[in-house]
This record gives sequence, structure tokens and C-alpha cells, in this order.
Amino acid sequence: MVAAVSRREFFRRASAGAFARTRPSSKPNILFLLTDDQRWDALGCMGRPVIETPNIDRLAREGVTFENNFCTSAICMTSRASIFTGLHERTHGISSFTRDFTPEQLSATYPQILREAGYRTGFIGKYGVGNNLPAAHFDYFKGFPGQGRYYHERNGKTVHLTQILGEQAAEFLASTSDHQPFCLSVSFKAPHVQDGDPRQFLYDPALEGLYRSDSIPPPKTAEERYFEALPSFLKNSEGRERWKIRFATPEMYQRSVKGYYRLITGVDAVVGSLLKLLETRRLLDNTAVVFTSDNGFFLGEHGLAGKWLMHEESIRTPLIIRDPHLTSSRGGSRVKRPALNVDIAPTLLGLAGLEPPRAMQGRDLAPLLAGKNVAWRRDWYYSHLFQHPKIPRSEGLRNHRWKYIRYLDTEPVYEELYDLESDPLEEHNLALAKQQPAVLAGMRSRLMTWRRRLGEWDPGRRWREPS
Repeated sequence: MVAAVSRREFFRRASAGAFARTRPSSKPNILFLLTDDQRWDALGCMGRPVIETPNIDRLAREGVTFENNFCTSAICMTSRASIFTGLHERTHGISSFTRDFTPEQLSATYPQILREAGYRTGFIGKYGVGNNLPAAHFDYFKGFPGQGRYYHERNGKTVHLTQILGEQAAEFLASTSDHQPFCLSVSFKAPHVQDGDPRQFLYDPALEGLYRSDSIPPPKTAEERYFEALPSFLKNSEGRERWKIRFATPEMYQRSVKGYYRLITGVDAVVGSLLKLLETRRLLDNTAVVFTSDNGFFLGEHGLAGKWLMHEESIRTPLIIRDPHLTSSRGGSRVKRPALNVDIAPTLLGLAGLEPPRAMQGRDLAPLLAGKNVAWRRDWYYSHLFQHPKIPRSEGLRNHRWKYIRYLDTEPVYEELYDLESDPLEEHNLALAKQQPAVLAGMRSRLMTWRRRLGEWDPGRRWREPS
């Protein structure tokens, strides 16, 4: 873990330093849309035609889709802290629900940097980092700290939270000025479950008929044999406990997945209304729209539910960027190079023509957006350090072919190694089978290089990924 003084010093320097303009053109508006627990393939444009997401699919047609986007920690508060700051978990230190940003950290988040640069900033929805809401640091703030409630009563009728967030976003957009650029962050609760409610997926009742006649095929790795192959600490984990209340029978599986899809379609309707409002106000041609999620979600794969682990279903998320200056030349493009949640903050700043703080660990995705063939990351580091008696802590390393996972609380150490090229569903743990020993040794060494580099993080130097 990086020493607290180093984090404070970074954020002090970042907030005191000048964030130089890198592009002299007029500043575009920014609409940042974040869902909760949405896996990468839960969109029509990502190859799942059963789910109705026409408005997000439109963003993909007019923008650039990153097919390999990942979170560097699959839990909401940690991932959101990385999205805000462009830093890894081992640097920002947000690994619990009660940990707030320090004032220095908050001042170096993308909304605060944009506000200092003259942007009108708004935040709506699930804030998700600690318990102290930074309302005074935004021009418009309608955030809530954690779970929130899906169903609200208004004038004797039930109103869904997603609709309320859409109304608040419309209110913000209606009050914007043509003379000041804005950055609006809308952080949906959907498609996260309502923890503690036996119904789990509380979608808008107006969507009850949607997907009713569809039959959703379960994933291959939902078969019992894949669960039986897990080590005992995963068989008895929180992921299995939540599987029991969501996917334990075919009927439960259909009900849960359709509820999950309905929540996403509800978000899509709000995205459509916001795009229409931007068009009506003639703002869309100067508004960058970024759509992503904080982490993925197991839909019964390996006999599990939830997230937390480093399997693809848990860490891979959608990312679509509609840059209005590239729609004619890059609309509908797909990028295969890996993008990360730590790339969001520097990319949003780059869209605004600002240079990110030197010590941000993510990268501005602008070269990939523009279709340039540039040197890019060779691998990336994952960590899940949240303390929970039934959620194992882990870390790992992923590159274009191999994935290495190391669980931190087992004795002896339990490892996983997957050849994603020949085994994309992660069916065969090569570490357990004692196969590919040279690859395993190399991945272990490389992971320690990453961990050491994060531990040696210098707030006064430009961050460099291990070469």
C-alpha cells in the first residue's frame, strides 16, 4: 500500500498545479453515463440481440466501442474511486465502504479539475465512495451515498429510481448555458440488485411484459461440473450464497436474468431521452457522451453470482465513447486494445482539452478513439482488497492471451492460470494442472513487478506502467 503521505502530497500538488490546455479549440460538453454491475455483453450492440438497448446501440453506431474494457477492481466503491481519480486501488486506498476521499484526493478527481477549468459540473445518482457526499464541490448535485431505493412514491404512484435520475439529468441540461461548457455525470443504480429484497431485480413495473416470451439460455459454465471444480473457499463464498437466491433453479434463472435485462432497458430509455434533449437544444454536436459500468456481473457462470473475482464476467464492462468531432470518420468503429476504468478520468479530461495530472495511472484513450496505431499497454494489474469473511481477496495480471489470479488469504496460495486464446470461458485452470510452468513463473514475476511499481509510486513523477 502506498504511504498516506504520498497520496496526500500527490493530491496537494495536483490541486495546486496548472492543468494545461492541450487543445485550443472550444471546450466540448461532456455527458458521462455510468451503470452499476453491467457486464460487457449485456447490450444489443455487444452481440446479445435479445436485450433491447436501441439508444445505447445508437451511441455505438455513432461512436467508438471498446470491446475489451475492464475494471481494475470489481466492487463498486473501489472501481468508482478509480474512475474518479485515474488511480489503482493500491494507490487511492479506497477498499471499504466507509472510506471517503481526503480533501486532497477529491480536488484531483475529474469533476473538480473540470470545474476549476471553467466547466459547470453536475452529479446525479449513486456516488458510492464513502458516506460524506461532496455536494458543495459540484454546481448541481443529486447524489446518494450507497444503495438507494428503486421504488419511490409520488402523488400516489410508484416511480422508478431510473426515471427520477433521468428527470434530474433533464433538469440539469435544461439549465445549462450556451456560454459555459458542462460535465454531467449520471451514475445509475441499475442494473444492481436491491440487496435485502427477496425480489432482487426491481425493474420499472412498466417493463413487466418485456422479455416475457423469451427463453434466455444459461451459460455453458453454469453447469454443475464447473462449480464442483472450484476450490472449497469459492464453493462456500458469498458468490455462491447469492447464486442460491438468484439462479438456483431454471425458473429463478429466467426471472433474474430478465429482471437484469429490464433494468438495463430502463437505463437505455433514459439515455434516449437525454440524447433527444441534447438534439432539441442543439447541443449534441458539441457534447461527448461516454457510457460504461463500474464492474461486471456473474449470471450463474461457475455456479456463482455477484462480482469480486477476476473472471471475465466480473471484470469486463462496456465502454462506448461518442466524440462529436469523430462521428463522421470513426462512427461504428471497434477497438480491441485493452481499456481500463483508470483510463476514464484522463480521457474525460483529454476530451475537454486538459492535460491530466502527471501521476494519474490511466491513459487518455484519444489515440485509440482516433484510430491511431500507437504503442499501448502490454498487460494490466487487478486487485480486490475488500475485507469480507466470505469474499476472498485476490490480485492478478492479464494480457492479451494469459490471465493469472492469485488469492491472498489461502494457505497454501491458490493460483489460477488461463490461456484466453484457447480457453475464453476459463474452463481449464492450467496452474492447478501444473501446465505451462514457464508462463506461470513469468506471470508471477510480472505481477510482483506491477505491485512493486505501485508501491514505489512517486506523486511528483509521471506514472509509467512497467515496461
